[in-house]
Amino acid sequence: QVQLVESGGGLVQAGGSLRLSCAASGRTFSSYHMAWFRQALGKERDFVAQISWGDGTTYYADSVKGRFTISRDTAKNTVYLQMNSLKPEDTAVYYCAAKISFGRTYNYWGQGTQVTVSS
Repeated sequence: QVQLVESGGGLVQAGGSLRLSCAASGRTFSSYHMAWFRQALGKERDFVAQISWGDGTTYYADSVKGRFTISRDTAKNTVYLQMNSLKPEDTAVYYCAAKISFGRTYNYWGQGTQVTVSS
């Protein structure tokens, strides 16, 4: 059973930084893609960033390109999202997700961690 546990959310001022962590367990993830999504209050869940566990290839939403960095530590089975130059519009619940690399949808989700950016 895949388990994803996020941590690292909190309250930060605009322009500040936070690092989210996602501890993954229950599977060998070498053939998986891992991702971060976010959902602001009253809005749909949006894609933020993706990383291939195997070769580290990354992909970002345009809204976070140049400010956020996704990475993984294969020894710790942990995925990170480094968020810099945060804006109030980045306020959301951030979710870690996983899927087999050839799968079409993310089917494993964490419980989410709140990020609030004050202006």
